[in-house]
Amino acid sequence: MSWKPAPLLLLLCAAAAAGAQVYEWKDDKGVRHFSDTPPPPSVSKVKVRPGDNSAPEPNGLPYALADAVKRHPVVLYTGNQCDACDQGRALLQARGIPFQERTVDSSADLAALNRAGGAGKLPLLLVGNDKHSGFEASAWNAALSAASYPAQRRLPPGYRAAATVPAAPPLPAAAPAVQPEPDDLPSQKPPPLNAPPNFQF
Repeated sequence: MSWKPAPLLLLLCAAAAAGAQVYEWKDDKGVRHFSDTPPPPSVSKVKVRPGDNSAPEPNGLPYALADAVKRHPVVLYTGNQCDACDQGRALLQARGIPFQERTVDSSADLAALNRAGGAGKLPLLLVGNDKHSGFEASAWNAALSAASYPAQRRLPPGYRAAATVPAAPPLPAAAPAVQPEPDDLPSQKPPPLNAPPNFQF
């Protein structure tokens, strides 16, 4: 007896190999269909799945990378003159991991680092809810792989990293006290011309 792959499996594999989207829907008889072409207009419920993980997402990232960023965002807390911070940043850049870098330069930044789980130690890597205080390449790589980040760089050409921001957002500047305009001051009306002397309203 020879093994024959199911036609559905062949269709899905062919669509994935071609990099096409796969449309899934049920017809009026309840039969489930998979196709690389959209269903007839009469079908109301359609699931569209990417057929290739390297297909670009609207944000410009390949699907697998965009999905990892969405589910497990990466945040790196760093400080000045911190060799371990530089090594951690270099690892993320070499692996092509989109990340938000937050710098710790003030007491407010240090408080934000401690709230994030850093306990005053830099660098701090957050991969979703997973926290790694201090730099250890093998632990960082394991955390990134567990969060489904690709092992090799897959950033599109021309990708621009997010701007570095302070760990604690700056406080809004206090609005200056508003001085009343001369027109806003209460004014005394001059007495009518025919009023008796010292008459007031």
